[in-house]
Amino acid sequence: MLGTILDRALTGHDLTDTEGVELLTQTDAGAIATIRAAADALRQQQVGDTVTYVINRNINFTNICEQHCSFCAFRRDADQAGAYWLDHGVILEKATDAVQQGATEICMQGGLNLQAKRNGGSLDYYLELIRTIKHTFPHLHLHAFSPQEVQFIAREDGIDYAHVIAALQAAGVNSMPGTAAEVLDDRVRRVLCPEKIDSATWLEIVGTAHRLGMPTTSTMLSGHIETPAQQIHHLAQLRSLQQAAQERGDRGITEFILLPFVGQEAPKPLRRRVGRDQPVLADALLLTAVARLFLGRWIVNHQPSWVKLGLTGATAALTWGCNDIGGTLMEEHITSMAGAQGGTCMEEADLVQAIRSIGRSPQQRDTLYGAISPVDAAVAC
Repeated sequence: MLGTILDRALTGHDLTDTEGVELLTQTDAGAIATIRAAADALRQQQVGDTVTYVINRNINFTNICEQHCSFCAFRRDADQAGAYWLDHGVILEKATDAVQQGATEICMQGGLNLQAKRNGGSLDYYLELIRTIKHTFPHLHLHAFSPQEVQFIAREDGIDYAHVIAALQAAGVNSMPGTAAEVLDDRVRRVLCPEKIDSATWLEIVGTAHRLGMPTTSTMLSGHIETPAQQIHHLAQLRSLQQAAQERGDRGITEFILLPFVGQEAPKPLRRRVGRDQPVLADALLLTAVARLFLGRWIVNHQPSWVKLGLTGATAALTWGCNDIGGTLMEEHITSMAGAQGGTCMEEADLVQAIRSIGRSPQQRDTLYGAISPVDAAVAC
């Protein structure tokens, strides 16, 4: 049975949900090693032996948020200690510093701050954030604002999702992070993020972005209360979304990123329920391999999270189906505040060394996986 499933994946067939669950529930070490080898072989078949990375900066412009997700240690109330809201001058300073260090991308997301509407519409606030960066750096790729943020803007201003996305795109947003997906199963979401958009709304917003010509990434928050069947259902919905995009001729989803749960500083109820503070590397690696096999030809770029797994764990994931090691980030707050031990910044030289340590070739890329000629200077944290 296992051999038949893997042969189907390696010959370009879409696996069924049942087959995906069969792979995820293997416990025999030999079977798991066979799955790893198949995922690595499919990775080599689809994208070769080059491992890519991006020089980017992460800007979380506020941690003030109206929602109370059970896994989040980042959010604050406006009057709470540690709350912050970056002004435009600080954001421009961060973008300038990033460009000076060779960044080609700014990834920008933040909490759902109701104060954004105080000087007009919420959309106006987000558009001004974009212009703050794009006016000075028009060629910098802006990877910004999750589907949850799009819904927040639309709700606050009484407009539809397409209007929001088109306005963001016209102002200079180049792609949308596929975050806020967590697990696309509403039974899980009612525990993890009961105030967030439901699965159907997440899929609707991302699909709308694709139809408007805006590419997105895709993610899964794994290793908490979800079951293998729910993990596979999540992957199946991403695959269907990408199939629809490609049938229309849209770029759609550029990559899949697995985000293992870090609970060290998360709210106590979920910590107690999960029963551990850090990801289980073996579980993350098996899911990484199965994601490559299940998503198949539809989403060919796969990335681990060095913030969550550490650079050693992320490097291991490169032999379990991943072909990209992520970005330099330069700063990271959301996961680090949850207790992640991987760090908040990675130097380019360290990413390159990690890639070479497993005998693969490093290649700097842009956000949409176009190759960039290497630069001599390493990014300094």
